[in-house]
Amino acid sequence: MIFSHDPLFYAVAILAITLVGLAKGGFSGLGAASTPLLVLVMDPIKAAAMLLPILILQDIVGVWSFRKSFDRTVLVWMVPGAAVGIFMGWSLASAVNVDWVKGAVGAISLLFGIERLAAYYGRRLRVGKPLPEWVGSLWGVVAGFTSHIAHAGGPPFQAWTLGRGMTPTIYAGTAAIFFAIINWMKVPAYWQLGQFDRETLGLALLFAPVAIASTTAGVFLVRRVSPARFQLLVSGLMIILGAELIRQAIW
Repeated sequence: MIFSHDPLFYAVAILAITLVGLAKGGFSGLGAASTPLLVLVMDPIKAAAMLLPILILQDIVGVWSFRKSFDRTVLVWMVPGAAVGIFMGWSLASAVNVDWVKGAVGAISLLFGIERLAAYYGRRLRVGKPLPEWVGSLWGVVAGFTSHIAHAGGPPFQAWTLGRGMTPTIYAGTAAIFFAIINWMKVPAYWQLGQFDRETLGLALLFAPVAIASTTAGVFLVRRVSPARFQLLVSGLMIILGAELIRQAIW
């Protein structure tokens, strides 16, 4: 499948990687739809494994672009929790079948899509002041777990950082560094599970130019374009994808 002849596969893969690139460039949350998209056209385990090297490549662009703008406190509290979440994800992935993983990805996509759609229409839970620092570790666990299963750690990350009053640039830099760290944490787990093979690594290399271009575009656009419309579109897409993946997992 490394050189698939199906145009739909390439169209979906390019769209998924572009969404991740825009998210890495500062349009936080867009990348959560990437794995559910890919699972429509390829095995969910291989989809996650193909994306991880691409995410790491995109992290380089994001971290370099925002290297001087980040919240150290967020990283100190969330990274240890994320390590625990990744371990939990590794333990779960080694004991379930493909249909279960597909259903889990679908559920994550559906719930996060609904949450973001509600937030867009002003129904998000209002946070009057920053949550206690230790709560960051708990949300780190959730972010690490969902990131390992479906590269969908963005919403749990946002749940804690929502009330911290960060500027868009500080937020983008903190997210870039946080996910760069946990993506490297996932490498040993993916390797031990045998998810890296000639097929997934070949596909990652093939789509590397798309990854770099989309991340660079995100860095450029985040300072010039409001992400609200993008968030609305992706929220709807995640709900549709999530429902379809759950249907496929059940039937």
